[in-house]
Amino acid sequence: MLLDMLRKIVQDVDSAPNFTAALDTMVTSVRESMGTEVCSVYLLDDKTNRYVLMASEGLNPDAIGTVSLAWNEGLVGLCGAREEPINLDNAASHPKYRYLPETGEEKYNSFLGAPIMHRRKVLGVLVVQQLSNRRFDESEEAFLVTLSAQLSGVVAHAKAIGSLEVSRTAPRSNMTRIFNGIAGATGIVLGRAMVMYPPADIDSVPDRLGEDSTTEIELLQQAVVAVRLDISQLNEKMANSLMPEERALFDVYLRMLDDNALPAEVIERITAGNWAQGALREVIEQHMQTFSFMDDPYLRERMADVRDLGLRILAHLQKQEEWAPREFPDHAILVGDEITTAMLVETPLEKIAGIVTVTGAANSHMAIVARALGIPTVVGVSDLPVTQLDDNELIVDAYQGRIFVQPSRQLRARYKEIIKEERQLVAGLEAYKNLPTITPDDHRIALYVNTGLMADVARGKTRGAEGVGLYRSEIPFMLRERFPSEEEQRAIYRQQLEAFAPAPVTMRTLDIGGDKDLPYFPIKEDNPFLGWRGIRITLDHPEIFMVQIRAMLKAAIGLDNLQVLLPMISSVFEIEEALHLIHRAVMEVEEEEGVPIVMPKVGVMVEVPATVFQIADMAQLIDFVSVGSNDLTQYMLAVDRNNTRVADIYTPYHPSVLRALQIVVDEVHRVGKPVGICGEMAGDPATAVLLMAMGFDSLSMSASNLLRVRKTLRTVPLAQAKSLLDQVMQVDNAAVIKSMVEFELDDFDLMDLIRPKNKA
Repeated sequence: MLLDMLRKIVQDVDSAPNFTAALDTMVTSVRESMGTEVCSVYLLDDKTNRYVLMASEGLNPDAIGTVSLAWNEGLVGLCGAREEPINLDNAASHPKYRYLPETGEEKYNSFLGAPIMHRRKVLGVLVVQQLSNRRFDESEEAFLVTLSAQLSGVVAHAKAIGSLEVSRTAPRSNMTRIFNGIAGATGIVLGRAMVMYPPADIDSVPDRLGEDSTTEIELLQQAVVAVRLDISQLNEKMANSLMPEERALFDVYLRMLDDNALPAEVIERITAGNWAQGALREVIEQHMQTFSFMDDPYLRERMADVRDLGLRILAHLQKQEEWAPREFPDHAILVGDEITTAMLVETPLEKIAGIVTVTGAANSHMAIVARALGIPTVVGVSDLPVTQLDDNELIVDAYQGRIFVQPSRQLRARYKEIIKEERQLVAGLEAYKNLPTITPDDHRIALYVNTGLMADVARGKTRGAEGVGLYRSEIPFMLRERFPSEEEQRAIYRQQLEAFAPAPVTMRTLDIGGDKDLPYFPIKEDNPFLGWRGIRITLDHPEIFMVQIRAMLKAAIGLDNLQVLLPMISSVFEIEEALHLIHRAVMEVEEEEGVPIVMPKVGVMVEVPATVFQIADMAQLIDFVSVGSNDLTQYMLAVDRNNTRVADIYTPYHPSVLRALQIVVDEVHRVGKPVGICGEMAGDPATAVLLMAMGFDSLSMSASNLLRVRKTLRTVPLAQAKSLLDQVMQVDNAAVIKSMVEFELDDFDLMDLIRPKNKA
C-alpha cells in the first residue's frame, strides 16, 4: 500500500511543470497519504545558511518563503545537523524546540523530520506534524525517509539549473552555475554557448492525408537524394582531417539512406495514405520507441543517428535546401542534448573551441572524433539546462569534467590566467621533445605514447615518444558497422608500425566489453565490468582473435617491431591458451606468405587484483608486463570512475593501489622481465615520479602529457623520488599522500605542470 503511494507521489512530482509546483505537490500528497495534519519542506539557503520554509500544507501559507531557521536552530536544524530522522511525540518539550508564531504550528504536538540529502550534503528537511501526542511508527518513518531521498534529486537539479531561490522569486540570472560531467577530450576553454538543434521539428509534424501518393513519394526521393549529397560532401570535407576508419560513420548514414532501408519504410506509410512528412515522422517515432527500451551503447548511438537523418530529410521536405544559416562566434562552445559526429563536422571547425552534451560517453563516436580534432569535450552533463544556455558565456574545464555557466569576473580571470600559463608552458616544453628522459642522477626511463587514431601517432612523434606503449586496437572496430577484414586490419596496423619503426609498438588485442561495446556486437550484462570482456571474449571467439593476430603479424613483416598485449588477464590458463593461438597464427602466416615470421614479444596487462598476486607465475610465460592503471585502480577500489556519484573516491594515490603496483614491479623484476605502465597515472607528472621510484621500466601516456612528464623526470633525481616513495608508503591516507607528492614537486618548481588537473 505504501509502495503504491510512493510511486504515485514520485510520478506526480516528476510531472509537475516547475520546481515550486513539485514542492507543493509533494507536501499535499504526503499529507494525504500519511493522514497527517501538516507536511512541510524546509530548504537550506547556501548564501545565508538558514533553513527556509519553502512549501507547506497545514501551516500558515503566509509564512512560506519568509520564515526561516538558522542551520543549527530548532528541530529542523537538529534533524539536519544529525543527518538522521527525528521522531517526537511531544515536540514542544524537546530542548531544541523553537516556537515560530508566524507558522501557527504551536498546536501540533507530534513531529517527524527526515533530512533531504544529496551526495553527503544536507539540502533541507521534510517534516510531518500531527495534533495528537503520538510517536510515528517505523513504517511511517521509513516512508518519509524514502520520500526525502526521492526529493533530494529534484532539489539538487533545481539548484544546479538555477531555478531554486529560497525566496520563491524568479532565479537570478547573474549567478555562476556549475555542472559536472565526464571528460571526453581534455583541455580548458572559455567561450559562448552555441546550442545545436536542427531547424526541422519532426515531433510537431501532423498526420495528413496525402492527395497524391506518387507525388509524395517523388518528394521523399528528392529529399533523400539531397541528404545523401549532404553526407557525401561532409565526408569529403573531413578527408584531410580524419583517417578513413574515423570517417566510417558517414558510410553508416549512407547505408541507412539506401532505397531498401529507411526510405522504403517511409514509402510504405505514404502508400498507406499519409503524406511524406507525416510518414517520415511515423517511421522515426517507431524506431525511437523501439530503441528507447534498449540499454546498450550501440543502440543508443543508432537512435541518435536515425533521428538525425530523419530531421535532415524533413528539412529538405520543408523546402529548406540547407540548414538555416547560423553565425558562429569565435570560440564557440557547441551545446546540445546530443551532438552527432555529422553535426560536429558540418560546423566551421576553426571556430569551435569546446563541446558539451547532456548524453553520451567518453568513448562515443563524437568524443573519439573530438579527441582527434583536439576539441575539449565534456559529456554526460545530465543536469544541463540546454534550452537556457544559448549565447551564455561558459568555461569548459574538461580536465575535471566541469562546466561553469556565466562565470564570475574573478573565475573568468582565474581561468584566463590558467589558459595563458598553459600556453606558455606548452611553448616552453618544446625544448624537451628531442631530449632523452634521464634524471639528474643518470637514471633513464622510456616514455611511450598511447594511440588509437592516426592523429595520436602524429602528436606522439612530434613530442618525442620512444614508441607505442599501448595501441587500442578496438578503435577501428568501434568505428565500423562490421568486423574489419584481415586485410583492412593489416593496413591499419601497418600504418602504426611503420610510423614508429624500429621503435616498439605494443598492440593490445581486441579489448571490448565493460563500457566499450561494438556497434555490431552488443553485449548486455547486469555488471559488464565484471563480465564478458577483453581476453574472455576473444578466447571464446578464436576466429576473431586469429584474424587479428594474423593481421598484426602480416603488418609487421620487414619491420619486426610488433609487441602483442593481452588485456583483462586473470589466470595462467588464459595466457597459455592465447600463446597457443599466437604460435598457430605465426605458422599459418609463414606458410601463407612464404617468409619467416618473427614471433612477437607477448605481454599481459595487470588490471585486476587476481593478476597482482599471481604475476610472478604469469611473468615466466611471457616477455613483458604492462599495468593498466585505470582499470587496476577501478577494480582495487571497486569504483566505476565514469560514475559521477562515486568518481571522487577513485584515486591513484590510494595506499592499496600504490602497494599493489610495487608488488607487481618487484615480482616481475625478480623473474628478469621488464614492466611498464599505461593510463592516467603514467601521464600525470606527480604520480609518474612515484612510478619511476617504484622501478617501472617505461611509462606510456597520451601525447598531450609526454613533455610534462619528461620535464618532471629530468628534474627530479631518482634518489629523491625513492626517498619520497619510502615516505608515502608509510601513510594510510590518499589525500595526505597526494599533498606530500605535490609539496615535493613544488620544491622543484614543477607545480605548474599539474595545475590544470589539480587547481581546484
